Amino acid sequence: MPELPDIVVYIEALEKRILGQTLERVRIASSFLLRTADRPVSAAEGKSVVQLRRMGKRICIGLENDLWLVLHLMIAGRLHWKKRGVKVSPPRGLAAFDFTNGSLLWTEAGSRKRASLHVVLGEAGLRLLDPGGLEVLEANLAGFAEVLTSANHTLKRALTDPRLFSGIGNAYSDEILFEARLSPLALTQKLKTEEIERLFLAVRSSLVDWVSRLRTEAGEEFPEKVTAFRPEMAVHGRYKEPCLRCGAKIQRIRYASNETNYCPNCQTGGKLLADRALSRLLREDWPRTPEELEMLTRETK
Repeated sequence: MPELPDIVVYIEALEKRILGQTLERVRIASSFLLRTADRPVSAAEGKSVVQLRRMGKRICIGLENDLWLVLHLMIAGRLHWKKRGVKVSPPRGLAAFDFTNGSLLWTEAGSRKRASLHVVLGEAGLRLLDPGGLEVLEANLAGFAEVLTSANHTLKRALTDPRLFSGIGNAYSDEILFEARLSPLALTQKLKTEEIERLFLAVRSSLVDWVSRLRTEAGEEFPEKVTAFRPEMAVHGRYKEPCLRCGAKIQRIRYASNETNYCPNCQTGGKLLADRALSRLLREDWPRTPEELEMLTRETK
């Protein structure tokens, strides 16, 4: 799912292309896409774009008369800048927004259609869609600590909860926790003051660094390489690859369709966190260290 760095770079690219431009036509190819409509979609046509903003992982396009188009890309949704009038081809093609200078094409890979479009009026309409998470890049340490410790969750859950923190998802939370040298299963209310400060600095530095990287990668082009798996990442998507810091093999925890990657040496004091799917099978035989897991893997080959 595109997260804060990806959404920031998307918005910067859109500002260069559609800010001040007139939205001539909205073409929706998938009936499930439109979830909220304070006004008909046609009410957006003929209006100029006056501002863009990020709301969590959503892209908000502000039009004249305080009308807003709110795009939630979800996991597989992506945006593309194309020639005006580009064809929208289902099932991947969801919608196209035709401007005087080009068309914004919205696609979604896979069969599980989760992306959503909302047409709302004013700040009140936007607030109804806002999960309310803290904007970490605008917060101070005290505000961050207050939100972090407001409930006793694991760090992974807390960082990815949009009601607590804005714009952080599965991929960048892995990178943040690696940078902070903290376990994804550490409990928020049991963290030491020094650990909270380290996490706060890691959140800010990781997000700022990735915004800069993605901005540089896109250059003057529209960002087309939006993905949760990047070769420059330290742990996310690097299961069994060597840690860039210490050389230990990156490990993972899987739950349903989610995966958390971490370095057991840098983040958990050498302890292997139980993968739920495998631990149910192995029960007490679940290995406690990466070395024990390596031996178990060799024995089963």
